[in-house]
Amino acid sequence: MNNQALTTVCEQLGVVKQTPVTGGSINECFCLETVSGRQYFLKVNEHMPAAFFEKEQTGLLELSHCARVPRVVALGNRHLVLEWIEAGSWANKGWQDLAEQLANLHSQRAQVFGFLEDNYCGENPQFNPKNEDGFDFFAQQRLMVQARWAREKDLLTTQEVNQVSALGQNLKNWIPEQEPARIHGDLWSGNILVNQQQQAFLVDPACYWGWPEADIAMSHLFGGFGDAFYQHYQTLFPFEPGFSERVPLYNLYHLLNHLNLFGGSYHSSVMAVLKRFA
Repeated sequence: MNNQALTTVCEQLGVVKQTPVTGGSINECFCLETVSGRQYFLKVNEHMPAAFFEKEQTGLLELSHCARVPRVVALGNRHLVLEWIEAGSWANKGWQDLAEQLANLHSQRAQVFGFLEDNYCGENPQFNPKNEDGFDFFAQQRLMVQARWAREKDLLTTQEVNQVSALGQNLKNWIPEQEPARIHGDLWSGNILVNQQQQAFLVDPACYWGWPEADIAMSHLFGGFGDAFYQHYQTLFPFEPGFSERVPLYNLYHLLNHLNLFGGSYHSSVMAVLKRFA
């Protein structure tokens, strides 16, 4: 962490100790401790575009209107400093708190699909042009963008890209009409926190105005959430019948994104969804 800007931030905050912490597969993360004992969470990445962390700040602000997020302390082209959340262990109370926040978030309707600006999902750009048609938005800006990238990288064949396109054109066969709402956009278990008082926090958003079902579907990837979350959420924001059958459709976007980010190990998962809904 020899970047001059980061050194300046540490000087401004009075940091006397920097401890590496687990923070995902994209950024370097540190716990910063000041001379007074106050702690902060630092994310740093010298290889991302200059606006990368600014987009994250915008997402956190969008969520903060109706959900709990860490406070932004400092922002730079290559770093983001957040308040430190002392982690607790998930229990029913925390899962229920998370369910209430997400139900509140998903109740906040938008006028169109898309977002204020383009942003990122992981390291990959996420395009958010405004669109009144949620099926067209999801097919073109989520599925087909990723499928074309995968073809350029020889991770999908032309025939497989055509299968993604055909699925996108038939989304109405499986997915019910939903009004656009604020959603987190990258809602897996690594992007939620709970403190020692069982208060849940949302982090690392890839915010846009989209389908609430898509958010909850993603929560089932990579381990899922606690049963208390799903039970409580459904009492507050019930989905139409058949949601569990639709989960793989929504998650095809994230599987394609992971295929592009991490390579061919995700190919079989992508193809399983295409085969299921062919």
